[in-house]
Amino acid sequence: MKTLVAYSSRTGNTKKVAEAIYEVMPEDAEIASVEDVKCLDKYDFIAIGCWIDKGTADKKALEFIKKVKNKNVAIFITLGAYPDSQHARESMDRIKKLLEKENNIVGEFICQGKIDPKLIEKFKSLPPDHPHALNPERIKRHKEAAKHPNEEDFKKAKKIFKNIIENLESTVCS
Repeated sequence: MKTLVAYSSRTGNTKKVAEAIYEVMPEDAEIASVEDVKCLDKYDFIAIGCWIDKGTADKKALEFIKKVKNKNVAIFITLGAYPDSQHARESMDRIKKLLEKENNIVGEFICQGKIDPKLIEKFKSLPPDHPHALNPERIKRHKEAAKHPNEEDFKKAKKIFKNIIENLESTVCS
């Protein structure tokens, strides 16, 4: 089974998670930024990683996702929100909808990640009634996000993707 780990990363969060996932992929797996992937034909399984921008995959990842057809796919995302938040769930669901019509989605992983410092600076200038204005809860979440991805996140990602690969390989062999 030919495998690709493709990712889009702005601050390095998603790239770090991609590298952790790659460690548990089959020996002949490949890893690349979505911008560097030229042909998808040879892959049976693609792990697609992106950061969340305005509730969905970032622009580069969206362009890549449009090209993925007839593949087994697993999605991993990073975002500043808590992984178990409604925003995280809705973001993942939007990405899955883009892929599920023409692909077989076999797994997912959501990881909190550091927020781009430029974005935090922008939030500081927003009026208090703006949905992204800094408030005590948002500041607390940003401080927590700054601790991620961490070793525990990498362990979780590896476990999930190792299981995905084992399940796919057992399906192919049976």
